[in-house]
Amino acid sequence: MFRPLSIFIGARYTRAKRRNHFISFISMTSMIGLALGVLAMIVVLSVMNGFQKEMSSRILGMVPHATVLGDKPLDDWRPVAAAALKNPEVLAAVPFTDMDGMLSYKGFMQPIQISGVDPAQEGKVSIVADHITQGSLQDLKPGEFGVVIGDITARRFRLSVGDRITLIVPEISSDAPGGITPRMQRLNVVGVFKVGAELDGSMALIHMADAAQIQHWQPNQVQSVRLKLKDLYRAPQVSKAIAGGLGDGYKADDWTHSQGSLFSAMKMEKTMIGLLLLMIVAVAAFNIIATLIMVVNDKGADIAILRTIGATPRQIMGIFMVQGTVIGVVGTLIGGVLGVIAAINVSAMVGWIERVTGQHIFTSDVYFISNLPSDLQAGDVIMICSAGLILSFLATLYPAWRAAQIEPAYALRYE
Repeated sequence: MFRPLSIFIGARYTRAKRRNHFISFISMTSMIGLALGVLAMIVVLSVMNGFQKEMSSRILGMVPHATVLGDKPLDDWRPVAAAALKNPEVLAAVPFTDMDGMLSYKGFMQPIQISGVDPAQEGKVSIVADHITQGSLQDLKPGEFGVVIGDITARRFRLSVGDRITLIVPEISSDAPGGITPRMQRLNVVGVFKVGAELDGSMALIHMADAAQIQHWQPNQVQSVRLKLKDLYRAPQVSKAIAGGLGDGYKADDWTHSQGSLFSAMKMEKTMIGLLLLMIVAVAAFNIIATLIMVVNDKGADIAILRTIGATPRQIMGIFMVQGTVIGVVGTLIGGVLGVIAAINVSAMVGWIERVTGQHIFTSDVYFISNLPSDLQAGDVIMICSAGLILSFLATLYPAWRAAQIEPAYALRYE
């Protein structure tokens, strides 16, 4: 079968056993280094994707995707919810009230974000019911001032179901200095949740009727309507469109205002670690330069003979570009395959190490998650392998150009 001269000779050089074993060793290390760099990038980015996905599901499963609220408390939230559900991006709409305050217990205090919810409907928009470790969300009864607190709060105050704790919220008063007085309300702990995120220490839930009473509203009044959306990243546009459709007196809020900085930081962290790991791939790829320069010096006589029988500088250049590219392709493919296998099985591998050593690498008492998550994304694999192939190809250009500049008479004068 006909093959171009550059491809034929370049492939032969790649397979041939060289007289200089040191060059073969350098070629092999270049290939192994490139494979390890690609493998490391795939595994690390997959683990970071897994962490981001895990945190997204937990944090954004607790906080509202978006809310639609009025200038004053909503007397009837159902028409607002019905208008929101007409948007195809909205999966559910439930009543919601949000308050900031302080929890006090035996002289200890901590800030808290209190969410007034309807226990019967909260499961439509939140994962909290699936993460209750003590008590039940249904134990929030109107008028009883029950509260469901996070696991970190419970451990910090040493609370359990049945204990009583004091909630302090600011109240506007024209008689007090500064116009604000603290309002205290005793709450009964009826449940404890644990989602494995910082929300376990900064969030608590009460019944929406109790929240209205604390705010001096009517029992049926709520602050806003909480929305669950199909696409989290369209929350600003969808919520603003719904609020705009309701007319004046309504405005929108979404998770990007409260949690946006966290996810921006996670995205930046992934980008920076990806760039650092890409430097490892670049170093491995540019080892090909050293390999090809030594091959060019070793094959000087062969290059001269090829030139004397009619090979053009372009063909000589193509020979060594093929040889270096083959090294890069093989190294990248090996690293890509091993990286995909490792990324898929990294959680099982860590679990096996924990069972063999008897040590928990990710203990739930220290970390928010107790395993090593991995989310392999095809886009990351394609990007990493493409970067490895491109860097490998670029690494062949200078040695191949040097080979094309060799003069036959100079190379053969001592032969």
